[in-house]
Amino acid sequence: MPRHPDPELEQRILDAACRLWRRGGTKSLTMRAVARQARTTTPTVYERYRDRDDILRAVRLQTRRELFAVLGRTLTLSQACERYLDFALERSHAYEVLFDRIAQPPSLQEVWPSFNLFRQRLAQRLGGSPREHTRLMLALWSLMHGTAMLIIRGRATGALRTQWVHACVDAFEAIVASAARSRRGAHSGPRWPKDLVLGEAGQSKVNGGDVPVAKRGVTKRHTGKVKPKAERHR
Repeated sequence: MPRHPDPELEQRILDAACRLWRRGGTKSLTMRAVARQARTTTPTVYERYRDRDDILRAVRLQTRRELFAVLGRTLTLSQACERYLDFALERSHAYEVLFDRIAQPPSLQEVWPSFNLFRQRLAQRLGGSPREHTRLMLALWSLMHGTAMLIIRGRATGALRTQWVHACVDAFEAIVASAARSRRGAHSGPRWPKDLVLGEAGQSKVNGGDVPVAKRGVTKRHTGKVKPKAERHR
C-alpha cells in the first residue's frame, strides 16, 4: 500500500534545521544532521531542499520571522531595542550568522521584516515615510548589532552584560530623541540616494540599479534569471 505524504514533513525538517542552527550555527547544519534531527532520511530532505544553501536560506528567513514576531509584541522603540538584544543573546549561535553577507544576494534581495518594523516605528514617531528614515535605521541597527556581538564574542555575563544592554537602549533612545529635535535630519556626507532601497525584497536596489552579484572577483548585474543546472556546471 503506497505511503501517504506527510503534510507536516517540510515544516518538521525546517524546525529541525532551526534547532541545529540555534545550537551550533552553520557548522551544525548538514543535510544528514537535519534528516536525523527531523527523524527522516537524507534523500527525503533533498527532495524538499536542493542543497545546504537552500536550507540555510529557509532557516535564515524563519529566524527573521521569529525575531519579527518578538518585536511585533513591543509597544515602544526602546522596548523593541531591548527585545532585539534579548533575542540575539538568547539565540547567539543563530544570531551570529543571521546577517552574514546581508549586503549581498540573496540576503540583499529578501525582505528585512524587523528592519522595516523599526523604520515604521520611526516614521510614526518622527513623521515622514519609513524610507526617509533608512539612514537613521542603519545607525540604530549598527548600534544594536555591535552591542549584541560584543556581548556574545566577549562572553560578557552578570552586571557587565546587564549594563551593556541598558547602555545600548539608552543610546538608542538618545539618538531617536535627537533626531526628533533636529527635524531636518542633518548628517555628514552625501544625501541618501533615492535609488538605494534596502529591506524590501524585489524593490531593493543598490548602486543606482539592480543588485550586483559578485562571482569569482567580478561584479555582474543580477538579471533574475537562473541558468539551467547543466549549464551552470559546464
